[in-house]
Amino acid sequence: MKLTMLLLTVSACALAAQPDSSSQSYTASIDAWHAKRIESLKREHGWLSLIALEWLHQGKNDIPHFGTLMFENGKATLELSHGVQATVDGKPFLGGSIRVEGDSGGAQKIFSGTKAFTLIKRGERFAMRMWDSEAGTRKHFHGIDRYPVNPQWRIEAAWTPYDHPRRVQIETVIPGFIEDDIVPGVAVFTLGGTEYRLEPVLEEPGADFFFIFGDKTNGKETYGAGRFMYTPPAQGGKVILDFNKAYNPPCAFTEFATCPLPPKGNKLSIRIDAGEKKYGEH
Repeated sequence: MKLTMLLLTVSACALAAQPDSSSQSYTASIDAWHAKRIESLKREHGWLSLIALEWLHQGKNDIPHFGTLMFENGKATLELSHGVQATVDGKPFLGGSIRVEGDSGGAQKIFSGTKAFTLIKRGERFAMRMWDSEAGTRKHFHGIDRYPVNPQWRIEAAWTPYDHPRRVQIETVIPGFIEDDIVPGVAVFTLGGTEYRLEPVLEEPGADFFFIFGDKTNGKETYGAGRFMYTPPAQGGKVILDFNKAYNPPCAFTEFATCPLPPKGNKLSIRIDAGEKKYGEH
């Protein structure tokens, strides 16, 4: 009888020690998502390979490693320096006009050796952004620490759409540059008996919701200026906030990005112990 009871006890303990298969599957899905995120960061001309961000002025602008850019009223013409071999859209480029962000067809990226640049628009200002696939920030990238995946941080929040989506101005890491965004509604959830609210911005009609948020881990365990998170659009009055997919903005890796900052209402007064932790000294 004692032996039988002992075997039953051992069997019960072994069963309890086995992780739930659905939890295993969920953790695997988050790990796979994060692996894709890392590969995207490490791509040849991604955030880790940025080496410059220079605001353009009217007239001549020096583009290091490429030549001289004539910029007038949103139109750009590039004159290559002697000996520079460049390509655009996979074809040899000998110089001439190039598209900027906002033009029909989108901005063009000009390549030469390991470097590439494009012209971006922020508000009414234009800038030259340059990459180098041999940048130290890319070559010495060592991955990103994360909190352990925890299904409890996958939260089903109530979704209240606004009758008329609101236009909001969101500050960025660039002094004086304000983004003009659209907020379609608010996600409301409860933790520890306290209600919290997060407003996403809508980057384009029908797109995933983009949450820019802060919490009490910022500056200590996570990036000081907050983190980003995307969610599918709301369905049936609900939106899934999966904080295990909270990630560092590009500015956590480079000084040459133009990241938005969390709006005041999205600075949560709790710790979100989920998602990516801070990277390096940024």
